[in-house]
Amino acid sequence: MKLAIRALGWTTYILWLILIVFTVTAIYSASQLNISFDEPQWSVSGGTMTLSLPFSLNNTGFYDVSNLNISTLIRTEEGLSVSNSSTFVPLIASGSRIYAMHNISVSLDDLTSDRLSHLLFNDTVLGSEMSIALTYATVIPFKISTNLTMPWGAPLSNLTIRNPYFTDSTIVVPTSFENHSFFNLTGTMRLELVNNLNQQVGAEIIGINVPPRSLYSNDVAVSVSGPMNIKEVRIYFHTSVLSYGPVVIPLA
Repeated sequence: MKLAIRALGWTTYILWLILIVFTVTAIYSASQLNISFDEPQWSVSGGTMTLSLPFSLNNTGFYDVSNLNISTLIRTEEGLSVSNSSTFVPLIASGSRIYAMHNISVSLDDLTSDRLSHLLFNDTVLGSEMSIALTYATVIPFKISTNLTMPWGAPLSNLTIRNPYFTDSTIVVPTSFENHSFFNLTGTMRLELVNNLNQQVGAEIIGINVPPRSLYSNDVAVSVSGPMNIKEVRIYFHTSVLSYGPVVIPLA
């Protein structure tokens, strides 16, 4: 009986010693994890805008890292969801380094929807909630979160029609906007003139090529017929990045 009690005591002592050693080494090893992010880059492809955020994790500790999950939720100032993206890495072995990309994607269909279309015309600041979760040494969960902000540049900022005027059988429509986004707006712009009877009395399609951070300004000549009491201008955009319209601009 005494031998059994003594053996149990030694077993308990050894288990506590193993637990203490594991805890100390795990805490030390976890402090050796080094995660870093590089400069983000924007791109547009297949109807999706993507902010690519390169990152690396160097696991110089004694134990493996598993189930690394980086999540990003982006919202407008009004709290509307713009993007919800995540990146999962199943394993980073002890003594290894991984390089990966966290892609934050925004659907252009969502951007041109009634819910988010104001982002086409208004610069704003978007809020971002980022969290990093992982499991260390297969048993220790770890998670951190942070809130960030990012500027948003509207591709059709300050879209303006200024004082249309007649020239023979045409109406000249001075049209301008500023492309504050990171992408080119290349495609066509269609202007339709509508009178007080809700009749289209003229339309014109012109090509546009507006680089990022630049102004578009053009006097668009539209051939017209019918009653000339113009009530509004309707503008449609069709570009390689997005299609949207009509934007209805009343004329005083």
